[in-house]
Amino acid sequence: MMLDDLRHEVWNALLELPRSGLVQGTSGNVSGRKGDLVVIKPSGVPYDKLRPEDLVVVDLEGNVVEGSLKPSVDTPAHLEIYKAIPDVGGVVHTHSTYATVFAVLGRELPVYTTELADFFGGPIPISEYVPPGDRGIGLQFARKTRPGRYRALIMRSHGVFTAGKTPADAVKAAVIVEHSAKIACLAELLGKPSPLPPDEIEKLHERYIGGYGQRKE
Repeated sequence: MMLDDLRHEVWNALLELPRSGLVQGTSGNVSGRKGDLVVIKPSGVPYDKLRPEDLVVVDLEGNVVEGSLKPSVDTPAHLEIYKAIPDVGGVVHTHSTYATVFAVLGRELPVYTTELADFFGGPIPISEYVPPGDRGIGLQFARKTRPGRYRALIMRSHGVFTAGKTPADAVKAAVIVEHSAKIACLAELLGKPSPLPPDEIEKLHERYIGGYGQRKE
């Protein structure tokens, strides 16, 4: 993949965030990795004004390689995730509403639905508090998330980070986390839902990653 291809892949993933209701204003960001280079959203640029050429290319130490704009303030966190988890090719950060409710409460997201079991194989963990933009976010992510194609961590009092093999995978993970968090919030308002048993979660996850749909995940 050429770097221009990665720019367009990250750009397309970025545009999916407002379409999916995962961001407000200029918040949130997406990055993608190719080798030792990372393409990431510039800081503070509205999504409807964003062009592929606006994206910033940095190395794994955060040095700007290409681009005239300032990279996202969350760049250090993204870079720590890439350095700690070599098979990650895309990272997303959002402040999506329902998932952030769990962030504010300091709670993991329970597995109430088969959808969450399929994708993640367990609850979405909650981090310790780390200031926004701090590289410690990436270190928490690497330590607390479960290995797999899709990863997610709820950042205490902050929002959500997700990761995947590609930027599109990371967005998909963010969409599933927010949808599951919405269901969890509404279910807990109406009653006392029971999480799926751990052995059933594992069985569903193994079946899903073993070949759901028309291609293997």
